[in-house]
Amino acid sequence: MDGQIPVIDLQKIQKESHLLREACKLWGCFRLINHGLPFKLMAEMKSTMKALFDRPVEIKRRIKGEIEISGYRPPSKLNPLYEGFSIYDASPEAVSSFCTDLQLTPQQRETMLIYVKAVSTLAKKVASFLAPYNFENWLVEIRPNKYSFTPESIGSHGAIIHTDDGFLTILQDDESIGGLEVMDPSGSFVSVDPALGTFLVNLGDVATGWSNGELRNVQHRVQCKEAGMRLSIAVFLEPPKDTIIEPHPQFLKPNQPLRISPFTHKQLRNTRVAKNLHVGEALYLVRT
Repeated sequence: MDGQIPVIDLQKIQKESHLLREACKLWGCFRLINHGLPFKLMAEMKSTMKALFDRPVEIKRRIKGEIEISGYRPPSKLNPLYEGFSIYDASPEAVSSFCTDLQLTPQQRETMLIYVKAVSTLAKKVASFLAPYNFENWLVEIRPNKYSFTPESIGSHGAIIHTDDGFLTILQDDESIGGLEVMDPSGSFVSVDPALGTFLVNLGDVATGWSNGELRNVQHRVQCKEAGMRLSIAVFLEPPKDTIIEPHPQFLKPNQPLRISPFTHKQLRNTRVAKNLHVGEALYLVRT
């Protein structure tokens, strides 16, 4: 495994919740093991995601987003190595519609539905160990990512330095081609090596605002280190877009001022896009 990034065993999380909190405060990310999802399901989901990207471009362009950065995202001048999809609110109905538009098989549809439901449950379970809070009405966004690395692109960015804008991200990374790097507590980037059958969990901007700055929204990036196709699947736990996010009582200390003003996820995303901010700066600009 990575050697430096904290490892959290979900089967021991109740007894070792202090390790989870420490990882979230210092690193803002951790490797999750013994998470309960069958390896077969993870492998079938990765195979299904490859099938998505193999669809003809005219079919892929059928996927439209509910918000600006969702839907189908083809390679662009800014990100020529990257291609992705995003279902903003990955309800069973939205996932089924997505599969219909992309003409997936019944088996592929079933795989997507089972996977999204399982990872959604996992994300809410992990989040609940950070504070006694009901995340059940929060939504999930799923984002399959494809990086087409060539020998000529080695050394370049697959994804620029950024933080996620949600609460937490459950990432199934590529099994063989690395490139993901996270910022460690000292401010240096360290590699996240492929680790079959595990997830990487990242905290995002909403977690930092929700904790009054105590939980870290980890900065990360993807670097091209070798040629080949790199696939990852990110599932984001996010609040409803108009829900006001303010510090949970567990993270408020007597006489401590609010470090981050209350905000909604919609306002946060709009500020990030409008001001072209990528690494959490929008948290300190957005206002309800």
